[in-house]
Amino acid sequence: MNRLISSKVAVWLIAVGGAVAALPAAGAEVKIAVVDFQKLAVESPQGKAVQESMRAEFAPRQRTLAAQEQAVKAKEDKLQKDGATMSEDQRARAEKELRDSAREFERAKAEAQDDFNARRNEALSRLQRTIIEEVRTYGKAQNYDLILDQGGVIYNASATDITPAVLSALQARGGAPAATKPATPPAKPPTN
Repeated sequence: MNRLISSKVAVWLIAVGGAVAALPAAGAEVKIAVVDFQKLAVESPQGKAVQESMRAEFAPRQRTLAAQEQAVKAKEDKLQKDGATMSEDQRARAEKELRDSAREFERAKAEAQDDFNARRNEALSRLQRTIIEEVRTYGKAQNYDLILDQGGVIYNASATDITPAVLSALQARGGAPAATKPATPPAKPPTN
């Protein structure tokens, strides 16, 4: 475990060393900053819009799954309560119905989770592109030579943290992350 961590740190240090070596040399002041990507994703209006959109999109399915789970629980309770007084045929039917309901609930739950994960990954990818573009724009405008994500930095002075400035820029932009535009269909040739 420690060997894996130390090899990751070594790779990271080599990468940073290479990036710093590529920066302007000989007496030129190097301007480096860090940004907390996670904070931007959570606190920006674009990130909040993604969270709210996901919540609104999947709330009806969550309610349906909760109702389905309650129905399975009710069948289980009924079987446990009345099982002793049921005929063997009734009990077998009730057990089969319970198994089928439980299986259907688990299938629906797994399908909902898969759909949620796919949709979340799609939305987070768009959000990530929006944030990265804003960080690049800010970095170029402020003449930064290197901007690192806070997650890979062991120490930085608060003066090098540009997260609040980028967050302000994202807030000024407002709204949801830039949606990917659908491809426009080719123009139809004029008919004579």
